[in-house]
Amino acid sequence: MMRSVDAVERSVHKTNEWLSDLAEELGTDDREAAWRVLRAYLTLLRDQLTIDEAAQLAAQLTIVLRGVFYEGFDPGEQEKLRDRGEFLARFAERAGVVAAARAAEAATAVLRRHVAAGEIDDVMSQLPSELREVLLAG
Repeated sequence: MMRSVDAVERSVHKTNEWLSDLAEELGTDDREAAWRVLRAYLTLLRDQLTIDEAAQLAAQLTIVLRGVFYEGFDPGEQEKLRDRGEFLARFAERAGVVAAARAAEAATAVLRRHVAAGEIDDVMSQLPSELREVLLAG
């Protein structure tokens, strides 16, 4: 719960840590690119999860990233992607990247670094094996 401006500042600071980690994973200094990848990743991942699991994952995100996670969310319109190619094509389009598999793998590595292991296991268990293989390739 945000009880003070300090909570907002801590959220921004933690979000910047996520972005720095992702930029490093991607091998770039372009934080805008890291932001696009993280946004695309979180929203596509959200749509693959049940409402309950999405809420459990969101609870472990920073306040800023929770806003990104839920931006434009319509539970009745979740786009379930079962196929590796379809997921990567949608991810590449949203993130503005060419190496979609590598970017998705990098985003998963960052998520694993900042979210409890048990929650990551729960999230991954809800994905079709083809998607799990792409995200956990590293």
